[in-house]
Amino acid sequence: MTNPIYTTTNCHKPAYQLNWSYAIFWHDRPKDYAWIAGLKEASEKDDIRILQHRFKEPNRSQFLISTRPDVVPQTMVQRVKGRLQHLIRDRMPKAFQRNYGLRSVGSTRRDKLEDYLASQLGHHPMADSRVTERLARFQINDPRVDLSRARRTSHARYWYNLHIVIVNDGRHMESREDVLYEMQQMIINSARAKDHWLSRAAIVPDHVHLAVGCKLEEAPSDVALAYLNNLAYARGMTEVFRYGYYVGTFSEYDLRVIPRPDECSVSA
Repeated sequence: MTNPIYTTTNCHKPAYQLNWSYAIFWHDRPKDYAWIAGLKEASEKDDIRILQHRFKEPNRSQFLISTRPDVVPQTMVQRVKGRLQHLIRDRMPKAFQRNYGLRSVGSTRRDKLEDYLASQLGHHPMADSRVTERLARFQINDPRVDLSRARRTSHARYWYNLHIVIVNDGRHMESREDVLYEMQQMIINSARAKDHWLSRAAIVPDHVHLAVGCKLEEAPSDVALAYLNNLAYARGMTEVFRYGYYVGTFSEYDLRVIPRPDECSVSA
């Protein structure tokens, strides 16, 4: 097996914005919310930052959470619920239903992000129109993939969508047809192998954008590094990309629809 070029060690300062709306369901309405400070403190140890909490009748607690790229969403939901159950175990020994909801949210809605990826060639015009025409052939847009749709497990209804950006080292410009073809096919094959929902990929001469739906057991860093290394493999296992990446969450809603603390029935 070929050792990966890009790892969490040498890509230790990624750019990221990872936010989640997480809903858990109580069996009975909690009598108070004195536990929120303790839950925030305990969760910080796992790189899980609880930004807000609000209770919605009849039985739902809604959290706004931010995480680091190496936090697995499935682990996040288990830790938050588990730590909360531990805090209230004396008063409510079996407080929660097993089902939950999770939605990735970001600064931009899905439709705007996908439009942005679709317009990348217009944002990065080439002096030679033939190069622009060549690049256009290698853009990826799969209309069968609808990232607005929820995915389900036995206990969860969730949306987990990532925007990933990979940049050429030194912003080197690459427009050779054979290289563009190999990159396009590697992205498609990688998504298929990982069972990802690849909606769009914008391939421009000095960077690549991906819009992809992922599985709950995958950390954002693992997803980004997998595409980064697979693209490096398509380029002959050479260090053609920066030692870093951007990864951000998105869905149908952006952070502007999250109520401010003074609008919440309970604030963290």
